[in-house]
Amino acid sequence: MKRYMYLFAIVAISLFNCKQTQDTLAKTTTETEDTYVQDNYDKKEVMIEMRDGIKLHTTIYSPKDTSKEYPIIMMRTPYSCRPYGADEYRSKIGPNTYLMEEGNIIVYQDVRGRWNSEGVYDNMRAYIPNKTGNQTDEASDTYDTIEWLINNVDNNNGRVGTWGISYPGFYATYSVLSGHPALKASSPQACIGDFFFDDFIHNGAFLLSYWRATSVFGYMKDTPTTEAWYNFPDIGTEDQYQFFLDAGPLSNLDKYYDEDNVFYQQIKTHTTYDAFWQSRGIIQHLKDIKPATLIVGGLFDAEDLYGPFNTYQSIEEHSDNYNAVVFGPWSHGDWARTRERQVIGNIHFGDNISDYFQKNIETPFFNHFLKGNGEGEPKLAEAQMFDTGKKEWVSFDSWPPANATKESYFMQPYQKLTQQANRMIATSDFVSDPKKPVPYSEDVKVVFTPRKFMTDDQRFTSRRPDVLTFETQVLDKDMTLAGDILAKLNVSTTGTAADWIVKVVDVFPSDTENTDDVQDHLKLSNYHMLVRSEVMRGRFRNSMTNPEPFVPNEKTAVNIELQDVFHTFKKGHKIQIQVQSTFFPYIDANPQTYVDNIFEATEADFQAQTHKVFNDSSVEFTVLK
Repeated sequence: MKRYMYLFAIVAISLFNCKQTQDTLAKTTTETEDTYVQDNYDKKEVMIEMRDGIKLHTTIYSPKDTSKEYPIIMMRTPYSCRPYGADEYRSKIGPNTYLMEEGNIIVYQDVRGRWNSEGVYDNMRAYIPNKTGNQTDEASDTYDTIEWLINNVDNNNGRVGTWGISYPGFYATYSVLSGHPALKASSPQACIGDFFFDDFIHNGAFLLSYWRATSVFGYMKDTPTTEAWYNFPDIGTEDQYQFFLDAGPLSNLDKYYDEDNVFYQQIKTHTTYDAFWQSRGIIQHLKDIKPATLIVGGLFDAEDLYGPFNTYQSIEEHSDNYNAVVFGPWSHGDWARTRERQVIGNIHFGDNISDYFQKNIETPFFNHFLKGNGEGEPKLAEAQMFDTGKKEWVSFDSWPPANATKESYFMQPYQKLTQQANRMIATSDFVSDPKKPVPYSEDVKVVFTPRKFMTDDQRFTSRRPDVLTFETQVLDKDMTLAGDILAKLNVSTTGTAADWIVKVVDVFPSDTENTDDVQDHLKLSNYHMLVRSEVMRGRFRNSMTNPEPFVPNEKTAVNIELQDVFHTFKKGHKIQIQVQSTFFPYIDANPQTYVDNIFEATEADFQAQTHKVFNDSSVEFTVLK
């Protein structure tokens, strides 16, 4: 048993199984003597037949106490229901320990085409609104599963909830489209909303840092299995920046993946927001939702910010159900962990923050709709948000808050960020060389999916000549950003293609004292904390479906929507904006010479170009009043 749990922990890191961190997994492996689940739950594995005859592997944990009825809480996952075998138990089940210990029927299911389930897998399988006959999608698979569970699992109370983090969060979102009357509540968490804006692609730019992760999703199988059927490419170095720099054009990476990696081939082939990607988005289908929803995300989630924010907004605009949102000072999936200190990178945000969420928000949500009569609304805020500057929770009746207004700050010469633009036309210029790109992190390491950089110190980039910096005066009072950020750039380039990256940075005062969480080579004195960043692949500035080159040296508007923040720039701090054109290897390097498909660009296409940012460029903040 102990050896098996160790193997499970290692595999889970590779699979992003709810994106648990290595330290949490290590803790799991050393607590195999904790037999709570085995002592209090019976485990059963079944194959549930879908309407088209395909059978899906489903693991059911039912309380041994059969004196009462329990809700069913289910997670559908592409990352495996491990451990397999009737006598092999997870050390923890359910969304959190509170829900596990008070008693619920917890269900895990391998989705169609993954692990021990039958069928063919499809990344973000397209939703079919008006299915006929035996047509299937993830909504019908959810419906058929719920129907089987409530009719075949003893002691269930006829009420079902769903949850999941990351890709399982996508399946939780999908579940609310099933239309099954027993589904009363769902909590999509860090949920993928659209693969053209989450995880692998941001505004048309390929997130090179996720290149190895395509192994997980790209290789298909045709029979059920309890063992991994894919391998990760061995890059042979601990310096990821250097590996991708030496590799050169993306086409040189083809030797690591052949046509068998279906997902990577899809990314290379569908380089615009075409019908392929549009059909796989789930956001546009979230209308007239009936189950209660609790959308959860991390304000420092490098993987899925677009999904949870837009999932919440779409349901809010097009449905009349109970719909709430929670965002904390978390990276991907932190809220499901049990660490006492909540630290992202070098920044400590407080203690027991995840436990607070699990105990006071997540558990009451499910209990209200699954164990109570489900009438009325639970005593929870519509929006529970964590101010990452003041480091405190704040409740709102809506998100963005009703008392938020828009304020614009202009990028002026001499590195100034002011609320008034100089009437004289001026530019800030820099040379962008794709063969010497700006690193997204100064850490030298290989990471499977980057997270730490989301609060990293940006001094190392602000001091580079190919990064423009604009900064306010020292603030004489607090300024709270609560909502979206829109960068309105007016730019030109000597080339025909360019990426534009905008970063919002909190500059700490020089007398800020260190904590034990800070890396040895850094100080919090004058720390430049990254608050938010985003990229726009310039060819998509006017349309995600119809790319177009830049006209050399012609002033051009490029707008970039940055995902929401809730951050107070405190008195004594400064607000800084950085503009650059490379963010490597988080984002692949743009050749800066227009080619139809960057995955087919050659070495000769990569050229250094001079970029200009005009002084009527601005950043529009949503400011809490």
